[in-house]
Amino acid sequence: MSDGNKDRDQTTFESQQVELGDAFFAGDAEEHREHLQLVMEESAAREKIAEATGIHDPSVLKELAGLGIRVETLSALTLMPLVHVAWADGEMDESERAAVLEAAAVIGLETDSTSYRLLEIWTLEEPPPDLMNAWRAFVKALQTQLESGEAQRLAQNLLDRAERVAKAAGDTLDRSPHVSEVEQQAIDELRAAFEG
Repeated sequence: MSDGNKDRDQTTFESQQVELGDAFFAGDAEEHREHLQLVMEESAAREKIAEATGIHDPSVLKELAGLGIRVETLSALTLMPLVHVAWADGEMDESERAAVLEAAAVIGLETDSTSYRLLEIWTLEEPPPDLMNAWRAFVKALQTQLESGEAQRLAQNLLDRAERVAKAAGDTLDRSPHVSEVEQQAIDELRAAFEG
């Protein structure tokens, strides 16, 4: 091989190394940039949730923001227990779905809001258990911000709505208002979250 070919091969090899390095670091930089963007978004979300709710527990705020909860979806999170009860038996029928969405209307959720759309998704696809855990942490932190009477009214209001959702499907035989054993367990879990 002539010196000219060696030089050309060496130049080509070095050029390929530079291109490979650029590609590696560009991808790495892009991934790092995306990670920083996510961290900044979650930080901003934690601040806004704290401002909207009065909750300042860093672990609760981190959990909520990490699960994608934002100020515009907090209302959906407050109705998570109704979704939990409706899915307790592994399925949500149309009457339970209607009861959950009716509860959304009662608290003033607009059908074109982000929270309402998220709630609709949760009535069609069972949400991950992490969301219920986040709700428990949320309600525990929220109770520290409320007067005793307000906390009791919040709990009773939510438990009453959860029971209405559970009764919406009725008994499988006569369709009369009936709360199944697994739905009752879910309601008892909600009650414990308020008492704990």
